[in-house]
Amino acid sequence: QVRLGESGGGLVQPGGSLRLSCAASGGIFSIYGMGWYRQAPGKQREFVASITSSGSTNYAESVKGRFTISRDNAKKRVYLQMNRLKPEDTAVYYCNRAGSSDWGQGTQVTVSS
Repeated sequence: QVRLGESGGGLVQPGGSLRLSCAASGGIFSIYGMGWYRQAPGKQREFVASITSSGSTNYAESVKGRFTISRDNAKKRVYLQMNRLKPEDTAVYYCNRAGSSDWGQGTQVTVSS
């Protein structure tokens, strides 16, 4: 089992930026695909972005061109750079090891003026 921990959330104004970080421990991080998901109040958890072990990325249509996922295998971290944030991006953001039930505790992102 891989343990995951997210950080970097907070309150930001519309149009602002945040960088989320997910630290992994246990396992062999470099071989894992990793993903970011989010869950807004009253809604189901939804896919945001993913990155394979070789660095290929995929994004939800709603965040394409605004969010960037990246990874640092030496630090065992995956990042989500979020730019031009909108109120509808407000949610708890989770990282996940692809194809597993390994989830972090989540970090709250609130976009509001």
